[in-house]
Amino acid sequence: MRVQRWTLGILAFAFLAIIAAIEVRSAPIESHLLSGLDRRLAFRLEPGPSPALERPADGPYDQRLGFSSLSEFTNRLQQGEFAITAQTRVPRLARFLARLGLSEIYHEKSQAGLRVTDREGTPLFETRYPARIYPEFRSIPPLVVNTMLFIENRQLLDESHPQRNPAIEWPRLGKAVLDLGIHTVDRKRSMIGGSTLATQLEKMRHSPGGRTGSVIEKMRQVEAASLRSYLDGIDTRKTQRSIIRDYVNSIPLAATPAQGEVIGLGDGLKAWYGADFDRVNKLLSADESRLDSRSSMERARAYREVLSLFLALRAPGWYLVHHPDLLRVQTDRYLRALAASGTISPGLRDLALRSSVTPRPGSIEEGNTNFVSNKAPDAIRSALLSLLGLDNAYALDRLDLNVKTTLDKKAQDSATEFIESLSDPSKVAAANLNQFQLLDSGNPGSVIYSFTLYEQTGGLNQLRLQTDNLDQPLDINQGTRLQLGSTAKLRTLIHYLEIVAALHDKYATMPPAKLKTVPVYQGDVLSAWALSYLSTAKDRTLEPMLEAALQRTYSGSPGEAFFTGGGLHTFGNFESSENYESFTVSSAFQHSVNLAFIRLLRDIEHYHRYLVPGASPNVLADPNDPARARYLARFADVEGREFLRRFYEKYRNQTSDQALNTLVSGIHLTPLRAAVIYRSVRPEDGPDKLNAFLTAHLSPQEIAAAKGDLYAKYGPDKFDLQDRGYLAHVHPLELWLLNYREHHPQATFADVYANSSSERQEVYQWLFKSRYKHAQDKRIETLLELDSFAEIHKAWQRLGYPFDSLVPSYATAIGVSGDTPAALAKLVGIVLSGGVLYPTERIQQLHFGPGSPFETVLAHRVQPGVQVVLPQIAQLVRRDMLGVVQNGTGRRVHDGVKLPDGTVLPIGGKTGTGDNEFHIYAKNGGLLGSHPVNRTAAFVFFIGDRFFGTVLAFVPGRQAVHYDFTSALAVQLLKDLTPALLPAIESAGPQHFAANPAVGSRPNTPQRSIN
Repeated sequence: MRVQRWTLGILAFAFLAIIAAIEVRSAPIESHLLSGLDRRLAFRLEPGPSPALERPADGPYDQRLGFSSLSEFTNRLQQGEFAITAQTRVPRLARFLARLGLSEIYHEKSQAGLRVTDREGTPLFETRYPARIYPEFRSIPPLVVNTMLFIENRQLLDESHPQRNPAIEWPRLGKAVLDLGIHTVDRKRSMIGGSTLATQLEKMRHSPGGRTGSVIEKMRQVEAASLRSYLDGIDTRKTQRSIIRDYVNSIPLAATPAQGEVIGLGDGLKAWYGADFDRVNKLLSADESRLDSRSSMERARAYREVLSLFLALRAPGWYLVHHPDLLRVQTDRYLRALAASGTISPGLRDLALRSSVTPRPGSIEEGNTNFVSNKAPDAIRSALLSLLGLDNAYALDRLDLNVKTTLDKKAQDSATEFIESLSDPSKVAAANLNQFQLLDSGNPGSVIYSFTLYEQTGGLNQLRLQTDNLDQPLDINQGTRLQLGSTAKLRTLIHYLEIVAALHDKYATMPPAKLKTVPVYQGDVLSAWALSYLSTAKDRTLEPMLEAALQRTYSGSPGEAFFTGGGLHTFGNFESSENYESFTVSSAFQHSVNLAFIRLLRDIEHYHRYLVPGASPNVLADPNDPARARYLARFADVEGREFLRRFYEKYRNQTSDQALNTLVSGIHLTPLRAAVIYRSVRPEDGPDKLNAFLTAHLSPQEIAAAKGDLYAKYGPDKFDLQDRGYLAHVHPLELWLLNYREHHPQATFADVYANSSSERQEVYQWLFKSRYKHAQDKRIETLLELDSFAEIHKAWQRLGYPFDSLVPSYATAIGVSGDTPAALAKLVGIVLSGGVLYPTERIQQLHFGPGSPFETVLAHRVQPGVQVVLPQIAQLVRRDMLGVVQNGTGRRVHDGVKLPDGTVLPIGGKTGTGDNEFHIYAKNGGLLGSHPVNRTAAFVFFIGDRFFGTVLAFVPGRQAVHYDFTSALAVQLLKDLTPALLPAIESAGPQHFAANPAVGSRPNTPQRSIN
């Protein structure tokens, strides 16, 4: 009985051993089991969001393609203006494997990157990373395959066992396990890895840091690689070839300063050896026996470069950057071994041994960057950086991300080609373009031109075209604060009509008798006019009152000086004939009359003056009004702060001695002034140090002529801060600041400001005396104006004004506060839509990880428009913008845009010329000199009832002195660009106009109002 049991046991063991041996060699059971599991891992893309995987992948591959950060990206986007419209559904088994730490099982890409398309899906920008790959196994030269297999995985591509698991080589794995066991007892015993190409690929892509940190991590690599091996069924021969291709395309080869991370053999050859990838492949695929001596030598060099990169993979930075000499020795050793094994010929070995190659990090030149042709895609990429929370384009361009924009490539390319031609002197001369007849002086090829076009559709302002000829990454449409001249009159006009509408709401229901009793603050011309109009008007509805407001008249005379911006200023008109006429508001807008709008803005400022919370209507008239003291104290604080800021910057980064020398070098020094300065700045120092200071800065005769004890006579205890400043001919706060820095050398400006409140008030005590009422009034007026402009700024900002403040000056009506083309375009969009502010859209869709378990599609979420301007106001402003083109400064485009079907789309707009200069004034206010900062010509326009945008001509810096042009240059540019715009306009379909051509028709667009 015992013999029988032993016999059965031996037979069972033998049977299992045979099964195991067959399984190890051919894997019939494993192949069916794992391929069955793979079929249960299939994922699919479905509408709406889906539950995330249990553990996001976090290997180098997953980080580079953005999968590790996908949850963060989608959360940011959904908090903004995007919503998930589709996402992959991952089966429960995949989520279970993710909890175990396995990477996601699917056919991974060897190459990915950012792809930006226009609205039709036509590519605008595309990066592929790595840039150079083998698209399929058969494109890899057999010599490269055989060399890599000799180094890494010699059993791969064994056709005799088609079902074998390529992730495991049992002899190597057994040897590795044995070494590990010995190593746990004897730490001196080295270990060899049991990795195959499949597990190495798993490590490079999905293990943290691309490294194997533990036995458990190695087990995860083997398990994931095994599952991935059977994605195409039980026959793994195709998979084995794919593993080789993916491995060669994915090897990490350190990093270079110019390129950053280097991935794959193709990019590695270019980055480290400057080799042409296509040439290398051609040489290594050639028949060795048919090459001449020169080509054979070139082939041997190419082979040595490839071999060295495979060998450097074990420690890329160590070999390629720090120890290329050791890499050379290792390469020589392998050349001999490869020849001995028959992998390469002795001839190739000998030539390669004689070749001298040294890795040198260099840049990968893909051609000169053309910022002009990439202006629109670069603007999209800049927006993506902000949307995704990334801080560099390097990471953005490597994401597995497709982005669909609203741009129109045909129109974009056509307009860009035209804009680029304006910078080419030969093309300029050949074309004899109309706009260059408008340049009275200057080189036409050096003018920067910018153009944007939007289409209003579906409750959105969609960007169709954005281009300029500035060959720099700067986006001048919204990246700069430019003085765009009389385009500011558009904002001024709208706000003026809003005030009229507010007065109508306030008084229209009052009977005429009561209107006559309403008090009007001094200088409030607009309220007085509204009361007078409503007292006599037969039709007291809003529209007639707005029409009447546009017919109010203002003088164009430049003969008046205006107290504004803290001083007395005069202004001029562009046309001298305008100096002797009066203009309605409407005609002044159409003909861009400066003085009329200066006076209009003065009336607007006076309207707001006493409506500011806390303002006192009697503050100027009544010298005993308690509000005067509050205003004067505030003025002392505001102006004192500005002086302190100026002095702080003056002495920034200077030592105490340097600061003191800087101060005295700027004045005519006398013993009295020197003593006051030194005793104020360093009151603790004794007489000896004062004498040393006097000796260092004054002659003996000057010192001898001084009367009395300077040290005792001019100490800080003898005079207050204001008097010491007077005696020293130095601003008192400058003396105080240098004394403060003596005790607080590391003080920030916030510290200086926080600790100087009493001193700021002290130095202005003279202003509080009643005999200085005129001086007080001027300073109070300055603050009243400042408060009024804060209210005006709120109104402008509500309509998209992009900056945090306005210059408190009537010159703001003619552009001194600056603007951006993008913000002006938004304003015209409001006018075109009947007063509705629609969201601006440049990016329609973001598609992450196509074909992966992470695939996610997000679309722009359309928000309802906001009614920010009354429709009646928008209607009148649109009419006057049409008048600018038909009757005023935009007449060059009065013919409109003619479509192929004969339809003519009218153009409206507002012109502006910015002649920006830096002025240098003397202490007495006299102008010492000036130089130009830049010159601009702008035209903000609409075409028909759906398209709008901006045109800008711009000369920056001191070179602007050589140029003389007006807004007619920008208008002419729009006219010349019209043919380039037709693709975008025609693709929009038929143009539909409302019965009243002043307002576009948008009956079904959801809106909400804002006060």
